[in-house]
Order: sequence, then C-alpha cells, then structure tokens
Amino acid sequence: MWHILRRVARVGLVETAKVPEPTAQAAAREDLDAELLRLLGRALAVRVVDAGSCNGCEFELNALGNAHYNLEGRGVHLVASPRHADLLLVTGPVSLHMRDALLRTYEAMPEPRLVVAVGDCADCGGEFAGSYAVCGGVDAVLPVDLRIPGCPPAPLQVLQGLVQVLRRAG
Repeated sequence: MWHILRRVARVGLVETAKVPEPTAQAAAREDLDAELLRLLGRALAVRVVDAGSCNGCEFELNALGNAHYNLEGRGVHLVASPRHADLLLVTGPVSLHMRDALLRTYEAMPEPRLVVAVGDCADCGGEFAGSYAVCGGVDAVLPVDLRIPGCPPAPLQVLQGLVQVLRRAG
C-alpha cells in the first residue's frame, strides 16, 4: 500500500485533455436549448410509460438526465403521477397486459394531453408486431401526436422530438 501512495505522491495529479464536442452537435444542442426556453417559458412535466419494451429506449431516455444533455436543467421534468403530466412519453409496443394501464394513465392526465411514441416498437410494434401478446403500436390504443423513429432513437433525437411536439401544441 505504501508503494502506491509514494507513487501517487511522486507523479501528482494527472489531468486528461477535454475532448471537444463536434461543432454541429454542439450547435444543434444550443439551438434546442433556446427553442425549449422560448416554447416552455415554464417547466414541462413528462410521464414515461414502458408499455412492453426491451428497455433500449429507456436507456436512451435515462441518458437525457445526465450532465451532457441535462434535461432537468432545460425545464423538462419526469413525473411519477400522470395527474401532474403535460406529456405522455410511451416506449415499446403496447402489450395486452399494459393496455388498460396505459389507457388509465392517459385518462388521468389533464387536458390538453400530448402523446409521444418513442422508438420503432411504440410506432408500429417493431420486432414484436403480430405477436399474440401485443396490441401493436401506441396508436392502436391512444392518439399519438408525434412518433420518434429509431431502435432505439438517440437522446438528441428525443430532445428534438420534444421541441417539435411543443411547437405544434404551442
């Protein structure tokens, strides 16, 4: 143990150079920040429902909460209750077991209700289309305001989709 501590004392603090973000992606994020601030003017409450997905889309949605995308810092909050939600974000194909729960969640939301289908499975059933356990995409159960394609879609695509649906609603 002492030899490790001596080596740390001898070498000192080692810093790595920050890797610069590609300029096109940085510019796109800055534009999205400005647009979200203009459209929201306040916080947007989002309820996320996994209607039977493989969790690929959820991993990408979780990435929106990290320091790189900082969804909370942009005024978009994930809420636990549909009664507090402005927007319902659905991932995965709607399984038969989740159909009623998804409908109850939608009905518990205050008007006006916005619904976003994230990923190919939520759009049309994806890999699970035609299965005996799946109703299909979200539009088989609820009216969908926006579809974000991809398997899974990148976090930036989801952020762009949120801005797009807010432009239409506002």
